[in-house]
Amino acid sequence: MKRLITSLLLMAFVLPVTAQITHTSQGTVDKNADEILKKASKKIDAASGVKFTVTMINRDANKKQTAKMAADVLYQQGKYRVTFGENTIYCDGTATWHWNKEAKEVVVNKMSNAEDDLMNPGALLANYSKNFKAKFIRKEANGDAVIDLTPKKARSYYKIRFIISSNSVVRRMEMHNYDSTSGEYEVSKFATAKAIAADFTFPQKEHPDVDVIDMR
Repeated sequence: MKRLITSLLLMAFVLPVTAQITHTSQGTVDKNADEILKKASKKIDAASGVKFTVTMINRDANKKQTAKMAADVLYQQGKYRVTFGENTIYCDGTATWHWNKEAKEVVVNKMSNAEDDLMNPGALLANYSKNFKAKFIRKEANGDAVIDLTPKKARSYYKIRFIISSNSVVRRMEMHNYDSTSGEYEVSKFATAKAIAADFTFPQKEHPDVDVIDMR
């Protein structure tokens, strides 16, 4: 994700917070991080659902922007629909349907591992203690909390950084990879939906001309 300018400016905008570490049979728990992540999880997992836009930016090892894409997300308790360009991804919590409109093709996959949580922010936050170790880094002057998640099992990335606002909304997510590349996910237009009446599976009957490739 995006880097903040210089360490001097960074220090000027940081509010000191004392870390609260609890030791359990499962290891150490950062109580500051745990409390903030649970509130953010509850916010994004609202019963009626949430709508938001994610701007995804990829950067190379030199931090140069190599790709940028915006996606509209509809999320409701583990189910989601993501629309970007000519693509729509549906997820009902157990399987995903990736619809490429230009190719007139849908690929269906079973959700089978923690990697799927990367497209499922509610599940990632809800299950963070199972798959990650969390560490509270700091609180910014505007109230945003900076929290790092490090995976307990080997992944292509070594850290996911969350920036969470004082009202428990995820503002940004940064994925830091071992090859020095990074992915940035900027969240905007975040709003709790009053009601969601949406398909979270591909509506095949409405698109009989689309080729469905089921990989489950």
